[in-house]
Amino acid sequence: MERVVNQRIAIILARGGSKRLPRKNVIDFFGKPMLAWSVEAALESGAFQEVLVSTDAPEIAELAVRYGASAPFLRDQAADDHATSSQATIVALSQAEQHWGKRYATVAQFMANCPMRTADDVRAAIDAFDQSSASAQISCFRFGWMNPWWAAKVGPDGQPVAMFPEALSARSQDLPPLYCPSGALWLARRDSLLAAGSFYAPGHVFHELSWVSAMDIDDKEDLQMAKASFLVRNERSI
Repeated sequence: MERVVNQRIAIILARGGSKRLPRKNVIDFFGKPMLAWSVEAALESGAFQEVLVSTDAPEIAELAVRYGASAPFLRDQAADDHATSSQATIVALSQAEQHWGKRYATVAQFMANCPMRTADDVRAAIDAFDQSSASAQISCFRFGWMNPWWAAKVGPDGQPVAMFPEALSARSQDLPPLYCPSGALWLARRDSLLAAGSFYAPGHVFHELSWVSAMDIDDKEDLQMAKASFLVRNERSI
């Protein structure tokens, strides 16, 4: 296998099955299959020598090629809903390196159900990762009006049990910000990813996106919110 030291590969995960939102990766999102938005963001960023769509579905592979990505093979393992995204990406990376005879230095994982992440978001994330010594970098967003410090479990009797009881006596402006990971864009150094078997490798960091760019669409409510956010971001009327 040829060793290519400084090449990056983008791996877009787009499994065919989806239980909460059927066919979510190919569902129409403002005139294009949802998958297409991720393909175009990766290509337009200019950051990758290869943009691969990893899928178990021939229909999705055909769509990927139509929008400019590569899909020369189907994922042969880690293709069910029990496999983690890291496992799926590692399988796709192995297939890609065997197919192209290359060894990529940096691996980027895109989730096809994150259509709001832009090429500018991708370039900013790549720049931050390249300037760091982190083993991996995971996209995240800052919690806003849904203040997680006030989170509670509710028992069958309706009584709440605070998850952070110490925060209830603090002013909200005095509480530190909290962040949630997003599937929009994960980056890793190849050897760190393989050694850890996960993007959550020792020494990984978070990289903040806007909550709009970071949106994961997994059900109908997510889709409705993403569509509303898209219209507002692009100043289009409903």
